[in-house]
Amino acid sequence: MPAGENSALFTTRTGKAWPYQHVVTLFQRVRRAGCIDCHAGEARPPRLHDLRHTAAVHRVVAWYRTRKDVRHLLPQLATYLGHVDIKSTQCYLRMTPELLQEASQRFAHYSQSEDGHA
Repeated sequence: MPAGENSALFTTRTGKAWPYQHVVTLFQRVRRAGCIDCHAGEARPPRLHDLRHTAAVHRVVAWYRTRKDVRHLLPQLATYLGHVDIKSTQCYLRMTPELLQEASQRFAHYSQSEDGHA
C-alpha cells in the first residue's frame, strides 16, 4: 500500500489507481471467462457492485449464527460500506433463505423468552 490508507484497491503494477470503469470491464471479462451468466429469473448477470450486496448479507447471517447483537452492529456495517446512515444500507440486505432462517430463529427465541417459555 504505497499511499498508506489512501492506497487504491485495484492498481497497475506501478501503483496507479485503475479507473472504476476499467475495473468493471475487467470484472465482466472474468465473469464471462468463468461462464458466469444470468440465473433463471434474473434480468442481468452478476455485476461487480453485486459483491457488496452479497458480502453485506453474508456478514449479517454470520452475526446471527454467532449470536451477535445484529441491531448494534448494523451501523458498523453501514460505515464499512461507506454509508452515512443505516437507511442507505437497507437496500443491500436482501432477504435470502439463509438470512430469513436466521432472523426467524432469533425472533422465535426472543418471543419465547419474553413469554417466559425459554
